[in-house]
Amino acid sequence: MLFSSQLFILAFLPPVLAAYYAVHARRAARQSVVVGASLVFYAYWDVRFVPLLVGLSLATWLVALAYGRWRYAAIPLVGVAMNLVALGVFKYADFFAGSVSAGLGREWTPLNIVLPLGISFFVFQKISYLIDLRRGHAKIYPILDFFMFTTFFPQLIAGPLVRHNEIIPQFGLDPCRPGMWENLSRGAILFTIGMAEKVALADSLSPDADALFLKAATTPLSAAEAWGATAGYTLQIFFDFAGYSDMAIGLARMFGLRLPSNFNAPYRSVSVRDFWRRWHMTLSRFLRDYLYIPLGGNRCGPARRAFNVIVTMLLGGLWHGANWTFVAWGGLHGAALALDQATAERGWRFPRPLAWLATLLFVMAAWVLFRAPTFSTATRVYAGLVGADGLGSVTFQNGWAIAGGAAIALLAPSGERLASGLRVPRVGIAMAAGLALVFLMLLTGGRLETAFVYFQF
Repeated sequence: MLFSSQLFILAFLPPVLAAYYAVHARRAARQSVVVGASLVFYAYWDVRFVPLLVGLSLATWLVALAYGRWRYAAIPLVGVAMNLVALGVFKYADFFAGSVSAGLGREWTPLNIVLPLGISFFVFQKISYLIDLRRGHAKIYPILDFFMFTTFFPQLIAGPLVRHNEIIPQFGLDPCRPGMWENLSRGAILFTIGMAEKVALADSLSPDADALFLKAATTPLSAAEAWGATAGYTLQIFFDFAGYSDMAIGLARMFGLRLPSNFNAPYRSVSVRDFWRRWHMTLSRFLRDYLYIPLGGNRCGPARRAFNVIVTMLLGGLWHGANWTFVAWGGLHGAALALDQATAERGWRFPRPLAWLATLLFVMAAWVLFRAPTFSTATRVYAGLVGADGLGSVTFQNGWAIAGGAAIALLAPSGERLASGLRVPRVGIAMAAGLALVFLMLLTGGRLETAFVYFQF
């Protein structure tokens, strides 16, 4: 069930919260409520994948237990390999086999393996734990703590990518401690802000962007259409994923838990490095700590540093999806990050407005590859962006969403900053947030449910 659905808001969340707080004084009981609710939440999408989630979690915990007993450095690596195999089979088997077959000039009949929802996120979460365990930066947790860490439903399907040391120590805190009402209030407000980002903006932007990219699959686009498609998707993916992250962080706060921030006004970045410090921040940290630094990071010469960052981003692109367009998107960002490093080392500086504009245009252009299902579709959009098929015109169903979304993305504070700046609990704020939530639920009731973009990863 979607966070923004009436089923989740009216039928799932209230009883789970009520049960959680009813047994707040007993740690095992309240954690059992969360784990049970998380498995129900995941089973609602497809019950067939619950054994995979539970099995990988149990197997990873047993690997940690074995490492704690025998202390062989290879044991955590076995767990890492196990998780990567699961990810590879479910997400990349068809992709790699199809690519090899195409390279050999042979036909490939897809296996049509169904992708388990959120597998990229919960596999990376387990891998980070096992690597930290091997490095001596993690301990072996009780099984209930570990299962709550790996299944906690707010961040289970699309992040943020939460590390063990960021959340497990909080499990021992009584949710009814001082500050409970503030946690509930700020969490509910942030959830409502995230829902507005998803329902009012992202879902209003998607029909226009989707229609234009669908047209680009077979037909050239005019400049107006290409820029409309690119701008629409640039805003759609931001509000879709930022909305999910804000809702996830808000939900966790309602349970008395803090999740790490994931967005910080990324479209105000003045370099690609700055962008990746602001966009999907938890993934950026993962790529840095578990790929870039082990490859050598900044401890090498300029050529090797450029190689390290490009390889890291190529793999980051592949993580997003089993398609060469994602790999190309990652490669573009890797090359841009390497160029950023090189210019910074030479002390080159550009006027801030120019640096911001260049960064934004690059990010928008790269999003075309991210969104396009094929290189031919992306090529038609790029041709349209430079006016190769005329200036043309374009009509949007929801033009207000592009104008309003651009203003919010470029000028407004992040959802977390907005929620943290309010003085709560206050009756007036509660009433305004409640009315907004009711309006958004009515809005979702009049539309088909639209899954979050990052669910496909």
